[in-house]
Amino acid sequence: MLKQFSRMEKTRSLLILFFVVILLLGLVVAGVLNRTSGAITNPMRSRDVIAKVNGDPVTVADLNLRKKAYEQQMGGQFSLAQLGLTDERLLDSLINDRIAVQQAARLNLAPSDEEVRDLIRKQFSDASGNFDLKRYKEVINRNYGSVEVYEQGVRDDIAKQKLRAFITAGAQVSDLEVQKDWERKNTTLDLTYVPVTANDLAKSINPSDEELQKYYAEHQTDFRVLEPQKKFQYLFISQDKVGEKINIPDEDLRREYDQLKPENKEAGVKVQQIVLKVARPELDQTVLGKATDLVARVRGQDLKASEEAFAELARGNSEDPATAKQGGFLPAPVKKNPNKSKAARAGDSTALAQNVFDLQPGQVSDPLKTGNAYYLFRRGDSVPKTFEDAKNELVVSSRNRRSYAAAAQLAARAAESLKGGKDFQTVAKELAPEANMKPEEMIKTTPFVKPGDNVPDIGSSPQFEQAVEPLNDPGQIGDRVSVKGGFAIPSLVAKKEPNVIPEFAEIKDKVTEALRTDRAKSQLEQTARDIAANTGSADALKSAAEKHGLKAETAEAYKLGTPLGSVGTDPAADSAIFGLKAGEVTKTPIKISDSWVVIGATKRTDADLAKFGEQRDKLVESALTERRSEVYEEYIASVRKRLDQNGDIQIYKDVMEKLADAEQPPAAAPPRAPRRPPTGVPAQGK
Repeated sequence: MLKQFSRMEKTRSLLILFFVVILLLGLVVAGVLNRTSGAITNPMRSRDVIAKVNGDPVTVADLNLRKKAYEQQMGGQFSLAQLGLTDERLLDSLINDRIAVQQAARLNLAPSDEEVRDLIRKQFSDASGNFDLKRYKEVINRNYGSVEVYEQGVRDDIAKQKLRAFITAGAQVSDLEVQKDWERKNTTLDLTYVPVTANDLAKSINPSDEELQKYYAEHQTDFRVLEPQKKFQYLFISQDKVGEKINIPDEDLRREYDQLKPENKEAGVKVQQIVLKVARPELDQTVLGKATDLVARVRGQDLKASEEAFAELARGNSEDPATAKQGGFLPAPVKKNPNKSKAARAGDSTALAQNVFDLQPGQVSDPLKTGNAYYLFRRGDSVPKTFEDAKNELVVSSRNRRSYAAAAQLAARAAESLKGGKDFQTVAKELAPEANMKPEEMIKTTPFVKPGDNVPDIGSSPQFEQAVEPLNDPGQIGDRVSVKGGFAIPSLVAKKEPNVIPEFAEIKDKVTEALRTDRAKSQLEQTARDIAANTGSADALKSAAEKHGLKAETAEAYKLGTPLGSVGTDPAADSAIFGLKAGEVTKTPIKISDSWVVIGATKRTDADLAKFGEQRDKLVESALTERRSEVYEEYIASVRKRLDQNGDIQIYKDVMEKLADAEQPPAAAPPRAPRRPPTGVPAQGK
């Protein structure tokens, strides 16, 4: 045994080395398996793996770069959730992108280095075709983090484009198919139609007392009161009425003006803009590249540019003639509007201009897109607001404050008088002159209500419910409470205990409403069929509707797909309407949601095929683009389904949860230059 140990001593160093290697491998494996043992402290740079596609990782940083790109492209700091762009949907888009790149490689469609280089040169060359490598690296490193990340993004985009072209090469649409679709969309009809709804039909149903009594007897349990109900009387003080009597001297307004904060004495800020239009969708990246280049040329390290430098750039580049010749200046100062979202609707440049308030004076924004144009904004100097400019606003705000205080004080006196033993009529008469109201306007009574009910003139009010909750004895007076339009002092009139069936006389109105609704629902379809069967022409629809207590409505120059008033629309309705000739009525009624409708055409204007001929090529190309998108999306979806079934897509929900915990509301800061616009986010439900 000792000899064996002696021989082993010669290999001791090798054994030690072996165990060290095993230990290091164990540590590495442990590190890999515990991807997210701690919190995600910097999501923008985190390499934590959030998903894998055939072994290719999608990281937290990838997801946050995609989110940042959308925020920049949509033109401001706002919640992506409002657009339905949740982390889950954005991750879906990244997974689909990985699938597309992998499929492109499988089909030998991966781009060459030369293709990547040519596209980058095209995007970043100036008007003369010169490419400044040093400036390119500075712009990319500043805006994208690294040249490698940006160029890999370009490579992936080219791969996806080549895959799309390959997969959709066989997609076709026929001229006849496009023409028929165009005819449906551009044919207009003047319609007369009769909506047959339960609410409308119920109005014409007048049951007898005997029928109501019978319905009540058969449905008593439907009217059982399951919660305590209370009936209240309250004294109402209107804030608006009190405010009408308040006089506000100019000296008080002047004093309020002098006390305003400096930012509230501004009428807005001067704003210059440069507008670059996107003539066709395929030119979007080129225009964005030019916009990014203009920003880099005019903006210094502090993100600022002089008024003159920006004006010169606007005169030479902006495609909005009205402002370009003025050095880009908008005709009026831009006012801060907290109610206007910076995420502008398509084409709403006034909303987009709200982004200047994220900038410091002199700073230039990143390219912001709305509609078919990119905008660059420069925030200029503030424009002062004089006392005369501010006077109307001061009057409104001062009157609101004073009327609220006066109404509150008057309501407090009313509560004191009522609790002191005076009746409602006496208190109303005493305070009516100060309240600027008639005594009968001040005294109001509610029906029996329970928590959560809509109280007439008050609505659903948690404050009112809280104020009346302690009232349990008839005649008990509650405290003053703020309600819609003023203040109320409530008093309990009566109380009903729960789990009882009210007497018929107490709920006759509810029984009547229930019987009418039930009977109307049972008669809906037959009523609609009777109208359709007994109406020979569209002109006769009005009188046919009146016989059933209904009203015919009209729609001029109606186009398929648009709602028919409050009834809405439906594919079945579109098909029936398109088949109508002038004077005809649908032979059978059409069901749309919970209603039925009978439709007649008084006039039909068929689409002008000559205009179709003028636009044929464009329409065919548009239809073909749509068809190609459908084919491509179906292809990616089928590949993804197969990968899912084979377990080749892993999503790490624990990382998603930690990412959600790490996310905080964005701090206010000057916006950075946009990243490359993201592509491929799937529609909800896909």
